[in-house]
Amino acid sequence: MKRILIVVISLFITVSLSAQVWETSLEVAKNNASKDGKSIILVFSGSDWCIPCMKLEKNIWESQDFVDYSKTHYILLRADFPKKKGNALSNEQQQQNDKLAESYNKDGLFPLVLVLDKVGKVLGSTGYKNITPKEYIALLHSLEKK
Repeated sequence: MKRILIVVISLFITVSLSAQVWETSLEVAKNNASKDGKSIILVFSGSDWCIPCMKLEKNIWESQDFVDYSKTHYILLRADFPKKKGNALSNEQQQQNDKLAESYNKDGLFPLVLVLDKVGKVLGSTGYKNITPKEYIALLHSLEKK
């Protein structure tokens, strides 16, 4: 029994350490970016209706290459706009996301991936690309340099 408990705890710790943290507040993201000297990746997503958004999530954001790279290079910020009632956001979160869209996604593009500096200035933008995680990381990195 002790051995099983140790294995379960070890797995939990491993999963916790490798999991990404997606912020949902621009202010928190900017504070963390300033503190850590990182850029912000702001993603506008339709998690339950936008097929390219789902592909971006599965093929890039959840890839081990991106998870590992993002830990030391980016603060991740997601503004999700689900359509299904079961996935509805809290009113507060929906208002925050709407405000982000007013400032950063006036054309309503999905997915929209923005690279921001630590104060929230847009450095570059992209969307879903059918490329490898390493190629996508290089693309994001190139946007920081523009």
